[in-house]
Amino acid sequence: MEPESLGAEQGASLPGPAEELGTLLGQDAALPKLSGGELDRELESKSDLIDDKEFDIPQVDTPPTLESILNETDDEEESFVLEDPSLLNIDNIDTHSYDTSSLASSDSGDRTHSKRKKKLPDSFSLHGSVVRLSLLKGISAQIVSAADKVDAGLPTAIAASSLIAVGTSHGLALIFGKDPNQALRLCLGSTAVGAQYGAISALSINNDCSRLLCGFAKGQITMWDLASGKLLRSITDAHPPGTAILHIKFTDDPTLAICNDSGGSVFELSFKRVMGVRTCESRCLFSGSKGEVCCIEPLHAKTELRDHPITQYSLLAMASLTKILVIGLKPSLKVWMTFPYGRMDPSSVPLLAWHFVAVQNSVNPMLAFCRGDVVHFLLVKRDDSGAIHVTKQKQLHLHYDLINFTWINSRTVVLLDSVEKLHVIDRQTQEELETIEISEVQLVYNSSHFKSLATGGNVSQALALVGERACYQSISSCGGQIFYLGTKSVHVMMMRSWRERVDHLLKQDCLTEALALAWSFHEGKAKAVVGLSGDANKRKSVLADRMVEILFHYADRTLKKCPDQGKIQVMEQHFQDMVPVIVDYCLLLQRTDLLFSQMYDKLSENSVAKGVFLECLEPYILSDKLMGMTAQVMKDLLLHYQDKNLMEDMEACIVHMDITSLDIQQVVLLCWENHLYDAMIYVYNSGMNDFISPMEKLFKVIAPPLNAGKSLTDEKVVMGNKLLVYISCCLAGRAYPLGDIPEDLVPLVKNQVFEFLIRLHSAEASADEEVYPYVRTLLHFDTREFLNVLALTFEDFKNDKQAVEYQQRIVDILLKVMVENSDFTPSQVGCLFTFLARQLAKPNNTLFVNRTLFDQVLEFLCSPDDDSRHSERQQVLLELLQAGGIVQFEENRLIPMAEKAEFYQICEFMYEREHLYDKIIDCYLRDPVRKEEVFNYIHNILSIPGYSAEEKQSVWQKAMKHIEELLLLSPNKAADLIATHFNDQIEGIIKNLQDQFLLFQFLRSLLDPREGINQDMLQISPCVTEQFIELLCHYNPDHVLETLQVLEFYRLEETIQITQKHLLHEASSYLLEKKGDVHGAFLVMLEQLRSKLLMLTCEIEESTELHLLKDIEDTLVKTIALCQRNSHSLNQQQREALWFPLLEAMMSPQKLSSSTVLCQYSEPLKSLTMQVLNNMAAFIALPSILQRILQTLLETTTNLLNHDLHWSLCNLRASITRGLNPKQDYCCICLQQYKRRQEMADEIIVFSCGHLYHSLCLLSKECGIETKGQMRWTCYKCNSSNKGGKLSENFSELKKGNGASLTQTSSESLLDSQQIQAFDQLCRLYRGTSRLALLTELSRTHGGEKHGLLNVSQGDPALNSVFQNENFQLHLTPPPLTEE
Repeated sequence: MEPESLGAEQGASLPGPAEELGTLLGQDAALPKLSGGELDRELESKSDLIDDKEFDIPQVDTPPTLESILNETDDEEESFVLEDPSLLNIDNIDTHSYDTSSLASSDSGDRTHSKRKKKLPDSFSLHGSVVRLSLLKGISAQIVSAADKVDAGLPTAIAASSLIAVGTSHGLALIFGKDPNQALRLCLGSTAVGAQYGAISALSINNDCSRLLCGFAKGQITMWDLASGKLLRSITDAHPPGTAILHIKFTDDPTLAICNDSGGSVFELSFKRVMGVRTCESRCLFSGSKGEVCCIEPLHAKTELRDHPITQYSLLAMASLTKILVIGLKPSLKVWMTFPYGRMDPSSVPLLAWHFVAVQNSVNPMLAFCRGDVVHFLLVKRDDSGAIHVTKQKQLHLHYDLINFTWINSRTVVLLDSVEKLHVIDRQTQEELETIEISEVQLVYNSSHFKSLATGGNVSQALALVGERACYQSISSCGGQIFYLGTKSVHVMMMRSWRERVDHLLKQDCLTEALALAWSFHEGKAKAVVGLSGDANKRKSVLADRMVEILFHYADRTLKKCPDQGKIQVMEQHFQDMVPVIVDYCLLLQRTDLLFSQMYDKLSENSVAKGVFLECLEPYILSDKLMGMTAQVMKDLLLHYQDKNLMEDMEACIVHMDITSLDIQQVVLLCWENHLYDAMIYVYNSGMNDFISPMEKLFKVIAPPLNAGKSLTDEKVVMGNKLLVYISCCLAGRAYPLGDIPEDLVPLVKNQVFEFLIRLHSAEASADEEVYPYVRTLLHFDTREFLNVLALTFEDFKNDKQAVEYQQRIVDILLKVMVENSDFTPSQVGCLFTFLARQLAKPNNTLFVNRTLFDQVLEFLCSPDDDSRHSERQQVLLELLQAGGIVQFEENRLIPMAEKAEFYQICEFMYEREHLYDKIIDCYLRDPVRKEEVFNYIHNILSIPGYSAEEKQSVWQKAMKHIEELLLLSPNKAADLIATHFNDQIEGIIKNLQDQFLLFQFLRSLLDPREGINQDMLQISPCVTEQFIELLCHYNPDHVLETLQVLEFYRLEETIQITQKHLLHEASSYLLEKKGDVHGAFLVMLEQLRSKLLMLTCEIEESTELHLLKDIEDTLVKTIALCQRNSHSLNQQQREALWFPLLEAMMSPQKLSSSTVLCQYSEPLKSLTMQVLNNMAAFIALPSILQRILQTLLETTTNLLNHDLHWSLCNLRASITRGLNPKQDYCCICLQQYKRRQEMADEIIVFSCGHLYHSLCLLSKECGIETKGQMRWTCYKCNSSNKGGKLSENFSELKKGNGASLTQTSSESLLDSQQIQAFDQLCRLYRGTSRLALLTELSRTHGGEKHGLLNVSQGDPALNSVFQNENFQLHLTPPPLTEE
């Protein structure tokens, strides 16, 4: 079967020495340590056999099949055929002899192959499919048939050599050939013996494939002759009875074997033949009582390694449940190594595997062992003394548990994990090459033998747990093939040859991956390589031919698979994915002949493919890796870029191509029309060795606008820059735009370019053309850069006669062009003379320049009649002087001219040369651009060593002289300078400063630590600090407090007076607190708070109120903070003296409830009061706070009651003293005037309704009722008009005076019986002394009334009866409404 490649990791690495030797030796061959010559000869002799040796199985006669042995045939039954035919061998197979194992059937005969292709992953890894897992259909069919026909039972064990032996559960050993027919050779044993001995639990075939050892589940061992099928030995006493044979292994000595039983013991079996009698002697190597061994592995050496020195020890590796042991059986028993496992899962299976590997040019055995997910490699060597040394190698860490480990060759191992997935691993790089799922094999497990079920299960629990996943006897390897025994089948896994791996990818239609894999074989970077020659040249030749075949196929497929319909972008994308692969591999194989002939012709059939092909060449052209392009391809490339308007790409390619085979003029025209100036220059230079024509063409474009004084377009600026760079390259001997000019052409090119530049006139000059047009044009374009080009050129010139002449000539031309022309700017002229000054200042200078020219330049730059470009002129002159031009001027003339032109940097330059540092201070102060740099300059002169004392003194005096000017310039920097260098002069400077604000700025910069000056270095008296504080109070009062908090040197009493003088209360409070007068500080803040609260009670604007509230809150917070800071150090009485006045101050505005402003802001005030209470609660006892609050509430309540009483009485008096106006002057009953009689008992009753009656008349009509000594009157007329019998009563109060009484009554609305009852109840509840009686008695007092106090005369009995009655109650009910 062909397994799919699942999850193999991509990547390749160079093979190490071990891999290279392994490649040369074949699948799992190895060499002993040989000399260099012997090793070469050995490798040479084997190199031709590598392809076939592993698979070269000896031919034998076809033995009878199982059916013929049993003399049974069944023609009607369909023969047993599994779905997946495959091959066992590769070479010399007769494809007609057995149709299930032919070469042709490996893929084509696989009926599931076409289905499986669709399930393949989208792309293979770099390794492709490394191994092939195939079903041995002949053997598998016969195993199943044997189980049915002869009751052989299920397969239990397998061993492979030149023959394949399969043991069964009924004690039979079936021997099959490895020929294509996979025929059954022998059937050893019988079911009767199987019933006695149990199942075959272990098998082993010796080196020459002549003997077979069978171990049984009940402990017996048999030896068979594989040639004749005879039973040679039946051994029943080699080990303790009642234990199953877990392993039986031949050593390289055919007379010596090792067996391991389920008791954990290991025995050595020695076979002897004495006098024709075969015997077997047993020796216990390891007792299960010391630790149970469950895996053994003797070291086997191939025929060519039998002389290896380590084979004489007959090494045996044993794995117990706790450790690994390596022992030597010869010449005497010896333990060479023990290695404990460490902690691991007790159910994991111990595994051992030997293999010879080449390390550091010597071949030695390596033992791989693992238990769980870590594989350990131990290299075993023998030294000259005969001792064996074991060296640990790099461990292999896995993410899965192993149940089998098999070497397939010295570089590649195959691992089987606990979920039956095979992992092919490259040992040295530990890279996983392929994974294969083999659950369909239905692998046979040896669990029943490990549990020794045939003998009653008499094994330890630990060994039984390991046996759950043991499959030691189900997997056997031989000659690079691994056989897997299933319950109904046998599978073989072998490595694919390199060609098969490539072909396998091709069959999956993975051409790109096939090419990548073939290239890795070509470069020697592939892993698990089989079938390639060790000779590198031979290998590369074979692979190159194969890759060319694949590339042709790939190109055909690319064109065939092209989408016929759809957008052009889809076609382009298709070819962009495919075509670069062809180009890449052709170039990697260095087959440009193939690329530009057959491949190009093939792809040119499709225009889109052709375009993509040409674009693929660009990166190789740009990296100079593509040589040998044909003229046709170059021409097509340029036309393609032109058609697609990819001009920049075309230019980039042209300058890397050899265009000598193209039409030069046509290419030049193409470049010029498309503004490809770099390409044009390159074509002229490399195609025609013409270095002048490109300059002429560029000059013709940029010269006219420059000469006309016009500005250049962006494109022409680019041309000018390219021209300058080109000239620079030519004069330096470099090719443009890259590379170098051939050495033999360098002098010629330099001379040609110089001669061209200094031409008097151009080739096609007009009559009015000025002289030296090329130099003039370059000077106008970019003076500085052109002169830089000349300077670099002068550096390269050899000091010979011709070079000197060229330099002098170019200098003369420059002077003539620039000095005699007025259209150059000062900067341009300055650049020229700076350039000249640098050249003249060189030690080996040979140039001559007239000194008067420098004087003219000086006049030009210092010209006082032109103020334009002042800084530019100064900078140019400064550069000229610094470049060495100073020697060209008279210094006594230069300084006055510089001062007159206000070139202060020039003056500084000159003064510094003469060490007149004090005068430089004037230069800085007079220079508006660099004024503030004067501070750094003075500081540097006074502090940096290197200046004399006299120079420093002169600078110090100059600075003192200009100190006020320095302060005006920057008070902060001046203060820093003074503190550093003029510390002892501070008080004198302060006295001399007249400007108070300037003094304030200076002192603030000097004394405020936040300005950055170290206060420790200052030596000033406190009065200076106090002077600063007073200035601060005057100029910046808001910052006084925060400044006082950081200042140090001031006296408290004097400072308090200053802050109080300027009414800075918070600052005063801070100082008083600092002094220790906490109460005084508190009173200052309290007074501030009260004054702001008082302002809140006044009617002010809303915006002002909001600001005032914020101000009140800030003041309160600061006052609370003051109290909190100091309460810790005060006693209870002192604390109350702080907190209670503060609380009183906050509550006092809230007592004035009549203020509408306070009503509006009552909530904020309450919140602030709560803030005071919350904070004072931490310092004042709660009972004291509650007592003060209650006292305040009582006072407030008394005031409110007195106010309410006064207000009520005033309104009652106003109401009751108001006169009543009768509607008529006669009694409404008797109709007589009210003055009809003057009887003392008769009174006049006037109701508020306007009706008037005599009291006697009302009594006659029963309109008066006496209740508790008082008369209750009702208006007769109003009452009689209510015919429904409803009551309308007028309550009256009696007032006596002048023989007449007036009664005031009020009309009531109609009431029902329930309302009357409720009304009476209410009257009884509130009955007391009438208000009229109170007012009457009050009117008789001397004073009338007093606010909030009743002054009662004691001599009046009537009054005593009202106010001095002990039952007197005053009900403060709202007064009646009165009309104004």
